[in-house]
Formats: sequence, structure tokens, C-alpha cells
Amino acid sequence: MEPLQIAPTNTTPTVKFDGAQGFFEIKGKSNPANTLDFYKLLYDWFDEYAKAPAALSDVHIQFEYFNTSTSKCLLTLFKRFEDLSKTGKEVMINWHYEKGDEDMLEAGNDFKSVIHLPFKLIEIPE
Repeated sequence: MEPLQIAPTNTTPTVKFDGAQGFFEIKGKSNPANTLDFYKLLYDWFDEYAKAPAALSDVHIQFEYFNTSTSKCLLTLFKRFEDLSKTGKEVMINWHYEKGDEDMLEAGNDFKSVIHLPFKLIEIPE
């Protein structure tokens, strides 16, 4: 399966999904004109990955900003990872946030409270 790589724009994040390595990264800003269209690419790729996943799916999320519709799309993606973990595969969510960014820390805590997966909150320097 080919990795999924999407370059960032002013309104969409960098995406690096590598099924062979079990590595997933979404980083930057997410405020696309049509959020569902953007994230559907990620869902479709993930659904193919889930047919033959790595033993460990290592997920890294680091946003500067994301809108409400992105939040809903992230929850949908996290639910897919949750379903994957129910098949016996290991999943680790790593939520990176800049030191002092209380909004991103709070968002991470909100996701952590509703997702039934190992979920690390990782503070990074500004």
C-alpha cells in the first residue's frame, strides 16, 4: 500500500500516513472549505490500511488550529482506530501541543476522555 502524503496549505494540514511503518501524522492548520471532502481522503486510505494493518499504529497529531468540523472528523478517524484496536492491534495516539497553548491541551484532554485508546498528551516547546 502506497503511503499517503498531503502537503500543507493555508487551510489544510500536512498528512503523512505510512501503512508499512504504522505511522500516522497530521500536523498544522485545519480549516478547509469543505472539511468532509478533505478528511474523506484520510478515511478511505485508512479503510484500506485496516485490511492489513501494522501490529502498532502510532498516531501523531499536532495542530496549530482546527475548526469545529475538523474536530468531528478527527473523532471519526479516532473511532476507526478504536475499531482497529478491537481486532487486537495496538494503537497509540500522541497529541502534541505547544507549551502554553491551553486550547490545544484542552482539546487533547477532550478527545482523551471519549476515546478508548492509549492517549499521550505531549508538550512541545513553543
